[in-house]
Amino acid sequence: MNIAVLGAGNWGTTVSLLLHSNGHRVGIWEFNETLAAEMIRTRENTTYLKGYTIPGDVLISTNMDEIIKGADIVVFVTPSTFMRDTARAVGGSGMLKSDAALVSLSKGLEFETLLTMTGVIADEIPENPTVALSGPCIATEVARKMPTTIVSGSKDSGAAHMIQEAFMAPKFRVYTSDDPDGVQLGGALKNIIAIAAGIGDGLGFGTNAKSAVITRGIVEMTRFGVMLGAKPETFNGLSGIGDLITTCVSEHSRNRRVGEELAGGLTLDDILKKMVMIAEGVPTTKAVYEYSGKHNIEMPITEQVYSVLYKGMPAEKTVSELMSRGQKREHNPH
Repeated sequence: MNIAVLGAGNWGTTVSLLLHSNGHRVGIWEFNETLAAEMIRTRENTTYLKGYTIPGDVLISTNMDEIIKGADIVVFVTPSTFMRDTARAVGGSGMLKSDAALVSLSKGLEFETLLTMTGVIADEIPENPTVALSGPCIATEVARKMPTTIVSGSKDSGAAHMIQEAFMAPKFRVYTSDDPDGVQLGGALKNIIAIAAGIGDGLGFGTNAKSAVITRGIVEMTRFGVMLGAKPETFNGLSGIGDLITTCVSEHSRNRRVGEELAGGLTLDDILKKMVMIAEGVPTTKAVYEYSGKHNIEMPITEQVYSVLYKGMPAEKTVSELMSRGQKREHNPH
């Protein structure tokens, strides 16, 4: 198949290499002209995925029309803050096939609307099927062909299976789901919990604390997701607890690193200025905090992360705030 990949960060580049190795014809669109020119010249993405050769028959361009023309699948790997503009450009290009599947690999929510990324894409391009692809995926591990599992979520079962088949590889296993909102909410919300896990790491806490953050974090994620119409069982799968564990423990997790450096005394501005890639958990925390407050959804970990990120609360105070909450049952009876 002809596949267009929009965004040449580490994940976009990795996915392009994966799809090419599966025998597909791949084109990469990158808006940054300097990065695109360097990739064309060196056949490598030294900024985001150093050490991996991009085959000569992979088209790299800053011309979106050139990349999406004739594509059977368009893969969006742009930051959530740029998703709507990117989708609008794709929909308005006149080059998109009417039956092309539109796939989001971005893990975030639109701040103003709290829409998932496929929700944003569908808002701009309502005629085409959308699919969410999410799960515990560290890009460098996928690039190194280490075993990885992920979920293809869509209300259109045909589209979900199409993407499953396109991405499936000997070391890259793809499951399907009919709950795209749950798949994406898991991928977005886990970034907030990962910041909390990073704060614990930065403060020198041990395994007990990390386990508590992960366990209570998935409860919080599920509570919020169900309120937005997601299925609770989705959060017990790869795109929920699976992705949460990876993001909370991996040394490659940008969101965990944000928490760790906040605990070390750095300001959020200082942390973000030195990051090459975006930590989606930062804007997601604000969006989820504001929504949960308006709708009375209990989100204690999110509240504490928000206070550290946006109110300047010392990281160590989050511990006393969480540990001194009123006594509760672990599982509320239904």
